[in-house]
Amino acid sequence: MIHLYHCINARSFRPLWTLEEMQLPYELTLLPFPPRAVAPEYKQLNPLGTVPLLLDGATRMTESAAICHYLATRHGPSPLAVGVDEADYGAFLNWTHFGEATLTFPQTLVLRYSRFEPRERRQPQVAQDYAQWFLARLRAVEAPLADGREFLCGQRFTIADVSVGYALLLAHSIGLDADFGPHVAAYFERLRAREGYQRARRAQDAAARAAGISAPDLGVPRRSRP
Repeated sequence: MIHLYHCINARSFRPLWTLEEMQLPYELTLLPFPPRAVAPEYKQLNPLGTVPLLLDGATRMTESAAICHYLATRHGPSPLAVGVDEADYGAFLNWTHFGEATLTFPQTLVLRYSRFEPRERRQPQVAQDYAQWFLARLRAVEAPLADGREFLCGQRFTIADVSVGYALLLAHSIGLDADFGPHVAAYFERLRAREGYQRARRAQDAAARAAGISAPDLGVPRRSRP
């Protein structure tokens, strides 16, 4: 049985969403955020104290985008993966990693310097700069969607959309979605309308209620357009 350790709306939402898209059986353990600080026993399983952690037999994985790719191939075949013989294979890999390395990373710094650091260590200018960094790179998503395509590659919904879609979910959670371009905004709505996404949200909510865990407060002041 696949076992996923998850926090509400954290990066681990990517593999949860993938599991529900593929309708694979799994066990979900919801942890309070941040688990390394408030669930120290979890470090016995994952010394980093981070989520996700996916256990699948002898396989242990902690990188969210890699887990999604693993699930779509190891437990496939699945249309969520683009094969090496398809023209968009390179684009698939690039978008899958772009979602984490280019789009999610700067948002973690927005959160750190606007919310998670002690008040005396917060750096509003740093948070604003990284918010702008994120939005500038989001133009790379706006551009290909402007040609009328529904998803990023392979002419179908794939793990690449899960990876980038989570970055948009995080941006929505912290108030950066007001600056989405029109094509990104419509794309995000398409992703959220998917039944797999909705099942993942319901699974997360049910696990939160069962564990008595509330969503972390990720709210940061909304930026105004320059």
